[in-house]
Formats: sequence, C-alpha cells, structure tokens
Amino acid sequence: MSSGPVFNKSLSLSYLGLPNDYTPSPETEPITFLTKHLTQLPPHLLLHFSYITSAKERTVLPAIRNRRLRYVNGNPPDLRFEVARSEWPTLWQGRERWGLREGAEEKAWAESDFLGGSTKHVGKLGGLLGEYEEEREAERIRMLRRERAAAQRFIPEEDESSDEEPTIMDEESSEEAKASFERSIRERLIYGSLEASC
Repeated sequence: MSSGPVFNKSLSLSYLGLPNDYTPSPETEPITFLTKHLTQLPPHLLLHFSYITSAKERTVLPAIRNRRLRYVNGNPPDLRFEVARSEWPTLWQGRERWGLREGAEEKAWAESDFLGGSTKHVGKLGGLLGEYEEEREAERIRMLRRERAAAQRFIPEEDESSDEEPTIMDEESSEEAKASFERSIRERLIYGSLEASC
C-alpha cells in the first residue's frame, strides 16, 4: 500500500531528452540533478522533487531560496502575525489568551446567523458558544506545546540549532515581539525549517 506520491525519474529525464541511465540521477542524486537542470524543468515536474527531498535540502539551491525570498517579501497574508500565530502556535511565545478571535467569530455567528438572531436567548447562546470555542482553541495550543516539548526532549544535540532560542518577552514590547515572530516565521520558510502545521 502506497503512503503517498511516488517519484518517477523518467518524467524529468524524458522531458529533458536524457537517457534513463543519465548521471546525476534525479532519483538518487536529486539536489545535484536540480543544480544542473532546475531552470530547464517546468513547475509541474519540479513539484515531484518534493516527494524525495525536504524543503531544507532544497534550500541549497539559490534559485529556490530566491523564490522563497520573493514570496516572503510580497507580505503574503498567511505569514502575517494573526494567521501565522494560529498556524504555528508553538513558535509564538506570547502570553495573551488564545482563542479570542475564534470565540468572537463563534459569538458573531450565533448572534447573526443562528435562527436569524431572532430570539432573545440567542445573545446568551452566542456568548456561551464563544467561550466554548475560545477554550477549545486554548486547549489545542496547550496540547501542541506539550507535544513539541516532549518531541524536543528526544532530539539529539547535534540536531538542535541556535536559531530556536526562546523569545524573552520582558525585554521587548508587544509590537517588537510580533515583528520578531513574523521575521522568524519568514526566515524559517526561506531556509526550509518551517514545520508543517498541525
């Protein structure tokens, strides 16, 4: 049973008009192969290399780092503070309550869309649902942080990097902390060390 997409070296080789025994092989030496042929391959074939290489491994290719840098410099919404904090909560060291936005959205939905907001009890229901949603989100964040802390205990020392030092909130303002967090997310994306969200 296959667990995911399978890399097929013949797709890239046939596109480039290269024999199956070409070296460096895209299957066994993908980074070396990409170093030579990255600019010659279309995006739909380049996507296949993500099946056999990690984002961090592909970072050695300047064209890929530059593409990521252009993306980050475009200030995409998914890397802005509010979205990034929800997407990668274990990287944010802030102390504010979690789930406030989600709770407010749930309350607004109950007050405006649930039964058309027509009964006098909807307001109370909206507040209750908002509190429940806020607590669910806060619990999800606590669980993710516990899982990450447990996983970090088993990482060998040589895999630890100095760029993951905890942010000291007392020394910087809230706005500086948010800017620092966004910068950290963007740097991790560029260098291929941004973990997939849970």
